[in-house]
Amino acid sequence: MRLATKSAIFIALIAALLSFIKFDHCRNHGWGGSDVYIHACYSDLPALLVDRNLNTHTWPYKSATNAVEYPPLTAMVMWSTSYLVKHDYNQYRTYFDINALLIILLFIFVVILLKKMSPKYWYLAPLAPAVIASLFINWDIWAVLPALLAIYWFDQKLYRRSSLALGISIATKFFPIVLLLPISLILLKNRKELIKYNAIALGSWISINLPFALTTPKGWFRFFKLNSERGVDWGSIWHALNIYGIKIPSLNYFSLALFVIGAMAFTIYFFKLKEFPNLAMVSIFIVAIFVTASKVYSPQYILWLTPIAVLAITSSKEVKAFWIWQGAELIYHLAIWQELASTAGAHFAIPERLYAFAILLRVCALAYFLFTLARGKLEKSPLLLPPQAHEFPL
Repeated sequence: MRLATKSAIFIALIAALLSFIKFDHCRNHGWGGSDVYIHACYSDLPALLVDRNLNTHTWPYKSATNAVEYPPLTAMVMWSTSYLVKHDYNQYRTYFDINALLIILLFIFVVILLKKMSPKYWYLAPLAPAVIASLFINWDIWAVLPALLAIYWFDQKLYRRSSLALGISIATKFFPIVLLLPISLILLKNRKELIKYNAIALGSWISINLPFALTTPKGWFRFFKLNSERGVDWGSIWHALNIYGIKIPSLNYFSLALFVIGAMAFTIYFFKLKEFPNLAMVSIFIVAIFVTASKVYSPQYILWLTPIAVLAITSSKEVKAFWIWQGAELIYHLAIWQELASTAGAHFAIPERLYAFAILLRVCALAYFLFTLARGKLEKSPLLLPPQAHEFPL
């Protein structure tokens, strides 16, 4: 094993250990009440064990009203790991530890892959405080790894592998579907390859989803139903506006409209680049637009954004903008838990308007980072050609 790979593994392990320590209070004192928010150690991992009846090994899509609210591959991870847990007073801690171990292994692979894709700036991702703070909140890293592999293989023109990996990623968490926009723009002049790519990605997604859709359709559809019917939710700009007294009617339409406008702006920017970009350089823009327009902007979404943000960085100026954004993300991370603590009955909390300010600060810092990236790409217009195709060794 190369020294570079060893260094990536070491830094990933240190970051994962720090994250695990952050959650240790809840591991030792329980996962209920306002305490989980006061100590910022809330996690969906133990919370959904009983809430979705996984502790009794109930099929995740059995119930139409209480099914797991995630795509099939995440649901399968949640369900299968429940079989490793005894139904006793330690079940929450055991379930958390088992899933945390798997997340650590995936995180190590993510960091190794980033080291290969961005040899100069890869270390930014595992050292980002908000990433460390959010690693064990949810199962998002399961989707991040195949999404990164899709980007990696795409830029090496290994389109079959890339499209398959993207389909798997979308079947794990739905957000990678937005990568089809920059992929389609890059392949626009190669219509045959574009059709093949989308067909394989869609086909792999369908092949994974179809058995669940046919056998437990109502439970499977709950993910889509929940996301279409949910109102203003935590972390979104819509929630911040709501707190400041600005009510948004027909939120689904406004959210979609903002995403469409952002996607159009991204497309215009894409065609203004003097040199054709690779996917790694532009993925951050469309994913950031997606989460900003979304009705919910959970703290763990930083795990979606940070790895692909690192791939786009090419200068020290962009690194500075990256840390400004990450600082705002950390401020938001602290603010959301104190806001939730107040809703859970804690005697102290930050003022609600201050929480709304943290939301807007986070979004503005992300916008500043994206602006810095976009301006840098337009000014320097580097030759963004994919690396020569080769296998991905450890």
